[in-house]
Amino acid sequence: MDERNNIVMVTGCAGFIGYHVAKRLLTEGYRVLGIDQINDYYDPILKRARLRMLKESANFSFIEDALESREVLDNLSTQESITMVLHFAAQAGVRYSLTNPYVYGKSNLEAFIHILEYCKVRQIPLLYASSSSVYGGNQKQPFSEQDRVETPISLYAATKRANELMAYTYSHLYQLPTIGLRFFTVYGPWGRPDMAIYKFTDAIMKQQPIEIYNHGKMKRDFTYIDDIVEAISRLMNKIPSSQGSHPPYKLYNIGSHKPVELLYLIELLENELNQKAVKTFLPIQSGDVPETFADITELENDINYKPQVSIEEGIKRFVAWYKDYYKIT
Repeated sequence: MDERNNIVMVTGCAGFIGYHVAKRLLTEGYRVLGIDQINDYYDPILKRARLRMLKESANFSFIEDALESREVLDNLSTQESITMVLHFAAQAGVRYSLTNPYVYGKSNLEAFIHILEYCKVRQIPLLYASSSSVYGGNQKQPFSEQDRVETPISLYAATKRANELMAYTYSHLYQLPTIGLRFFTVYGPWGRPDMAIYKFTDAIMKQQPIEIYNHGKMKRDFTYIDDIVEAISRLMNKIPSSQGSHPPYKLYNIGSHKPVELLYLIELLENELNQKAVKTFLPIQSGDVPETFADITELENDINYKPQVSIEEGIKRFVAWYKDYYKIT
């Protein structure tokens, strides 16, 4: 893409991944149209702070609204041409989906249909957020894009798998180029407060107990935000095309390919914070899986993807940001 002549729509631009992607695009000279409803799933103050930094660029414009309403996208028809959509707006959270199911139908399914229809009419390539949660209780490790993923164990995971199937249908029927991004536990500065690293850091600093599920026998393929953004940037220039009977459709795992034991992660945080955690060990929660592990062969082959930030370095950077953001000396 020649960024000087294009507008990229980034939905969920005030969210963790959406913010970092929009920031990278603006740095590279793109014009960015951001859309976000700024809901209160977690503290909107953090979202507003991200948004303020994006608004410092003259190339950034913003619409505060929910994509569950078709009119939001219909009203864009008179604006300048948008040539790609990066869709990160969604209701996140495996555990939240157990107690608040209805919001997932609206935010993750209805809104996604609206995005697909918008892209179909204009034949705009779509990159969208999926999740490693789609692998459910799969026992085979590492998780590969070729694995069967028909047994999700949370509603959140089911909606993300539904997104992939919906995208495939539009790619097949309308030759719409789509790329699904199966993110593996993304972390880093400006991260989500409901994620383990942020929650643990907050609790340790406040000398409050941290809840450790499955009695600590958990592993996650933690992926630093800069590696995620680099992969997305490269995939924007690797839009799929039809190949014989295969539609212009791709799925990619984006992970570090290095699962980290939860207790080791806590040890890293303790070292960086110079404070011991008060640990409460609990059984595994409904919807959780003991381990995630990304096979990243597809990304390696297609865009020469190689994660650059180790968990040790990533935790150091996150803690430094956390202390700066909360003015902790």
